[in-house]
Amino acid sequence: MESSAARTSPEAGTRASPYREELPQLLKLSGPVVLSRLGIMTMGLTDAVVLGRYSAKELGFHALAWAPTSVALTTAIGLLVGVQVMTARAVGEGRRDRTGAVLRRGLSYGLLIGLASAVLLAALGPPFLHVIGLDPELADGASLPLLVFSLSLPLYALSVVGSFWLEGLARPGPAAVAMWVANIVNLALVLLLVPGHFGLPALGATGAAWATFGARTFLTLAIFAYIARMGEARSLGVFRKPERDRAAEAEQRRIGYGGGASNFFEVAAFASMNVIAGWIGGLAVAAWAIVLNVMAIVFMVPLGLASGAAVLVGRAYGARDAAGIVRAGVVAFIVTLAFALVVSLVIWPAAGLIVGGYTRETPLLAIAAPAMALAALMFVPDCLQVVVAQALRARGDVLVPTATHMVTYFGVMMPLGYWLAIPLGYGVNGLVGAIILASLISAGLLLARFWMLSRRGL
Repeated sequence: MESSAARTSPEAGTRASPYREELPQLLKLSGPVVLSRLGIMTMGLTDAVVLGRYSAKELGFHALAWAPTSVALTTAIGLLVGVQVMTARAVGEGRRDRTGAVLRRGLSYGLLIGLASAVLLAALGPPFLHVIGLDPELADGASLPLLVFSLSLPLYALSVVGSFWLEGLARPGPAAVAMWVANIVNLALVLLLVPGHFGLPALGATGAAWATFGARTFLTLAIFAYIARMGEARSLGVFRKPERDRAAEAEQRRIGYGGGASNFFEVAAFASMNVIAGWIGGLAVAAWAIVLNVMAIVFMVPLGLASGAAVLVGRAYGARDAAGIVRAGVVAFIVTLAFALVVSLVIWPAAGLIVGGYTRETPLLAIAAPAMALAALMFVPDCLQVVVAQALRARGDVLVPTATHMVTYFGVMMPLGYWLAIPLGYGVNGLVGAIILASLISAGLLLARFWMLSRRGL
């Protein structure tokens, strides 16, 4: 930790700005994580493109099956974010030998969460689809893909634990490589199973779900094969049963509770938009799936930046460096803002071309293209809010990000989306408009919270 004297000495003015020193660290940490997160969404993109060109109806089945699945999956991911934060804190405290204990706790917790998520999704998902007012054909077509999605949740939860642990150690590269190889596995399987080849029947949306299962299985095995072969695995305590530390266990879970609740509120609200689109009709579901897929791909970059920010803020927090917390946060926010502005300026004029890559059906293009152009207004606030929320959690502020997401996405976005889309008749454009307003409110509240805590110090 840099001393106060060093920061105020005359020589300090001749050195590089500490903010400029934070930037390469953020990019080094975030770059592989961004690639890994993009790999997650590339699987979804691959499925959407193949299904969209195979059948708009099957794309709608897949989108509806993914809606409740995404809630279970991202809630599980949020519950496990304590692995990343606690690993980074241990490194900041100079206690790398304790990071293995964080991993082992995470594996036990992750397996439990994955199994519980799979059982709940399989038991409640299909009935949920049939009681929310969807056309019976849509609900029936989405039920089997949903059950297949549920089977991959336990293994995927374990892969998240391994990825978060490596990111907390500032070694995100191997997980990113594993994710992109898993994408190759997914591509091969989806091309084989969706249309049917080599005598296999065409499975449509169910085939895409099985492709996801195969890719996630490979991903989990690859990540833990790497961890087991790490040269410092033993010194980090990976193979050593740790002494019971109830305080550390509780803190790891507490951080995860905040992340899990935030993810649940946000993703459940977004999933409800799929349901509202389903109430409008099959074309609206397919159009919303295209818009949401592009939005989600863009969102993977701020998720990666959020991970880098969490590691830097977590290290500074572990070292009790208040100024370092502020520097890490400010640099991450500026980089996120710049990225989001560039994306918005690219997507707005290219909306028609982007949507045309998903479908050649003219009625679907007419709905999705205007909504895609409108979504350009959403990227700045939505990208900022996720990075600020993760920076706050890394410095121990768990409750406020969770409460903010509950209010803005459940309290604002869901009812506003329904009102704009159906009573006012704006359709998919109304759903996008609701996201824009909710994201603006969320980003504003979280930035204000970070500023307030920065003034208060540690």
